[in-house]
Amino acid sequence: MAENKKQSSRRKFLQSMSGSALLLAASGFSSLANEPIQEKILPFTRPFSPNDTVRIGVIGMGIMGFRNLASALKVPGVELVAVCDLYTGRLARAKELYGDKLIVSSDYREIISRKDIDAVIVATSDNWHARITTDALKAGKAVYCEKPMVHRISEGLPMIAAQKASGKVLQIGSQGVSSIVAAKAAELYKAGAIGKLNMVEASFDRQSALGAWQYTMPDDASPETVSWDKYIAGTKKIPYDAKKFFWWRNYRDYGTGVAGDLYVHLLSKLHVITGSLGPEKIFSSGQLSHWKDGRDVPDVMAAIMDYPKSEAHDPFQMSLRVNFISGSGDTGSVKMIGEEGAMEIRGNSLIIKHSLMPKAPGIGGWDALETYPKAMQERLRQNYNNRYSAEDQKTPTKPDIEYKAPPGYNEHVDHFTNFFDAVRTGKTVVEDAVFGFRAAAPCLACNDSYFEQKIIHWDPVNMKIKNPSQKK
Repeated sequence: MAENKKQSSRRKFLQSMSGSALLLAASGFSSLANEPIQEKILPFTRPFSPNDTVRIGVIGMGIMGFRNLASALKVPGVELVAVCDLYTGRLARAKELYGDKLIVSSDYREIISRKDIDAVIVATSDNWHARITTDALKAGKAVYCEKPMVHRISEGLPMIAAQKASGKVLQIGSQGVSSIVAAKAAELYKAGAIGKLNMVEASFDRQSALGAWQYTMPDDASPETVSWDKYIAGTKKIPYDAKKFFWWRNYRDYGTGVAGDLYVHLLSKLHVITGSLGPEKIFSSGQLSHWKDGRDVPDVMAAIMDYPKSEAHDPFQMSLRVNFISGSGDTGSVKMIGEEGAMEIRGNSLIIKHSLMPKAPGIGGWDALETYPKAMQERLRQNYNNRYSAEDQKTPTKPDIEYKAPPGYNEHVDHFTNFFDAVRTGKTVVEDAVFGFRAAAPCLACNDSYFEQKIIHWDPVNMKIKNPSQKK
């Protein structure tokens, strides 16, 4: 019952978003059949409840920490109190940007223990997500936790339990879930715009050293400027290694590779569109093709996920790909392919293309018909025309349509708006711990499949690994 309420709340959120964002009602989709190919701009509103100031702290001031903070402060009524990082240079940069009065620390416990902080943003390396989030919830703070929600699948259910026990708001940071483009895609999908879904193709391609996580190193990086022992707490004790601190995404002990970092965005978007709870069978393969810089995760990975029949959808298959040495450049998309068309999201754009089949199966052309005797060919054609009318033989058409968010639209700000609105009002967030774990766990299972060279069987309802011999 609780799960149904959460799904219902998420649907209501999408409906409220799409209601303000759409030029066309879902029920009127078929009315476009006689219109030419066209581009639609999605207008939107960004409601918020500025009744109370929300005072925040940020734990982890790397790339996403700074960017999350910039987005959070665009929401009216949000005030920065303190930041935490294990590298002194980032604390100095935070004071440059936000003033000398800003409280800074290298110990996250100092941040979550402050009574003047209402909520924290957790944007650390992946291995710290569950620990810090759980501690912050226990300390009575609302939490915005970067994706993936957890570093290991085993951390997921305890983190969900911690959120429930605390009663505090927890939002997971896959911002595409709050996009008005995803909301439009969800509406169209549920209205049958592409017919029954049978396959999803999703990918991220990158073609740069920065895109492959070889980030610029500070020139003062050393054991004196980095709190190394705090960083590796809970993992194996090793000497200071600048790469494993500043390039942590490349190492299994601290990050989750391309699957946890990028696949999770693709699954999050798919799940919010379809209402899916996740796949039941997962297999992945890959290689370390180009970036042989000491990383212990692949730079090319492909995966296949089988989604079972559920209340939300019929069974379908999802294929995922990440390529960090892509001659096609930096691209990314989620393409949903149905029986009557395909719907593809690329950034802030949504394109629907249709390919409908006539009622009649067709005869001639690339067909066995011409291999038969001429008299038989004529009889078969005559029988075909008797059985199928001219109308039955026509191929139906629907227009191709592109929907775009308006210039300057920022889904990241929308995601934080939803979070802070929930902090102020107690409303349900769009990406709670259950949703976040259902997106993250199959992606982390891709790593298990890759390194263990086996198929992973997942229970999307109960959110746990299952024995392949276990009966459905």
